[in-house]
Amino acid sequence: MIKKITLCLMAMVMATTALMGQAKKPTIMVIPSDNWCNKNGYVQTYDEMGVQKTVSDYKAALTNSMDLKLVIAKMNELMADRGFPLKDMEATLANIERQQAEEMLITSKESGSQVAESPLDRLRRVAQADILIEISWDVTFQGPKSTLTYIMRGIDAYSNKQVAGSSGASAPTISAEPVVLLEEAVLSRIDEFNDRLQAHFEDMFTNGREVALDIRVFDNGLGIDMESEFNGMELAEIIEEWMVANTVMGRFTKLTGTETRLSYEQVRIPLYKENGAAIDTEGWARQLRKFLRAEPYNLQVKVVPSGLGRCILIIGEK
Repeated sequence: MIKKITLCLMAMVMATTALMGQAKKPTIMVIPSDNWCNKNGYVQTYDEMGVQKTVSDYKAALTNSMDLKLVIAKMNELMADRGFPLKDMEATLANIERQQAEEMLITSKESGSQVAESPLDRLRRVAQADILIEISWDVTFQGPKSTLTYIMRGIDAYSNKQVAGSSGASAPTISAEPVVLLEEAVLSRIDEFNDRLQAHFEDMFTNGREVALDIRVFDNGLGIDMESEFNGMELAEIIEEWMVANTVMGRFTKLTGTETRLSYEQVRIPLYKENGAAIDTEGWARQLRKFLRAEPYNLQVKVVPSGLGRCILIIGEK
């Protein structure tokens, strides 16, 4: 009897261990920080609705800095060794270039309304990574020896919030190779850093992924706004009821509510559909579009992604 109980307990422990080993991990992408890009002159400007913005030029950085390529390759290796799925930044940038339909500014067919998307937003949307790991480093010399100081941040690619951080320095050494110094500096802290990434991802499983949604009304002469009534309910109330039913535990924060606009942040959407397929902000927003297009509303609705973690629904446009 005791032997049977022991065998059962061992089987339970082995099953639990196997399940833990199979626990899904967040997909990550390693990128240089804005600070590193600015310091090394890898920046570009783009126009956002008439305003010039300066952003990191990742393509130029990868093209001209072998140190960056080696550092990203080393970080990818360290994360892959710990079971994290990876999205390669260089491959993603090449994919963006191949997709000529991916424009910096998305223009409405009817009204000409525009939604700006920064190069970083576009990188996030195409990569579809859960977490970006931003890294910067600096090598200082004292006589024949060098020391590398690094800062590493885990950023939720959807909400842009920092979910993990690490910093440190290598011991002084004769080697001046940044990738060698980085590995030495990072290794003692990387597991704690990864534990924080995993804890954040597990929180998303329970409480949903955090995104933002803007809903606007385009005046196309039909007289539809957020106060228009359908079966005795205003359109704003109908949308809010849909939000309650289609967010994790009905969690979202309403920022703005006017006749022509609704804005929501801290919107918690599920990571996966019922069939197990992953769902992103755009896919989730398209469900609301489908709902508003159906009877009794029959509304024209356009979905415009703005980066990975925000979507705009424009009522009154296709």
